Amino acid sequence: MDYKKMNGIVPAIIQDARSKNVLMLGFMTPEALEKTREEGKVTFFSRTKNRLWTKGEESGNFLFVEEILEDCDQDTLLIRATPAGPVCHTGSDTCFNEQNKDDNFLMQLQDLIHSRKEEMPEGSYTTSLFQEGINKIAQKVGEEAVELVIEAKDDNDDLFLNEAADLLYHLLVLLSVKGKDIRDVSSLLEQRHK
Repeated sequence: MDYKKMNGIVPAIIQDARSKNVLMLGFMTPEALEKTREEGKVTFFSRTKNRLWTKGEESGNFLFVEEILEDCDQDTLLIRATPAGPVCHTGSDTCFNEQNKDDNFLMQLQDLIHSRKEEMPEGSYTTSLFQEGINKIAQKVGEEAVELVIEAKDDNDDLFLNEAADLLYHLLVLLSVKGKDIRDVSSLLEQRHK
């Protein structure tokens, strides 16, 4: 990294590893970058405090590092991280006052299913599936797969798409109960594609 251009610091753009949204901008010295790599939590150099500070050291809203990239001029960092809560000191998801959500509906649905698993609200079909356990959830995935195959042989696009949606939904629930995520499946498919 070329720290000379800005008197010993470089800008570090923090991007959510999942949503790809920009979360914040900070500055790093060589020591801040080294600590970030060693601990796996984003550490900046605070120009106002004149010291290293790990994002979340007071709030607990750490930024867990997934990947660190240098730009073509080696004077800016892009850090892909997973936030452990709101990023901005104001309580906003990002320092640009944006919601940090994935625009992909499947990802939003997966996140909703994860929250149902945590909160278990009464009257929720998803909650009832979690209460019935993994065997029932796996059985539902199997039933929906069979129903999709049956509809694939007919010419009713509405029924076919509805069964495909049912299968995807129940698969997302099964992934959640196994502690996994549609993003894990997507990453695996991406690796296979390479």
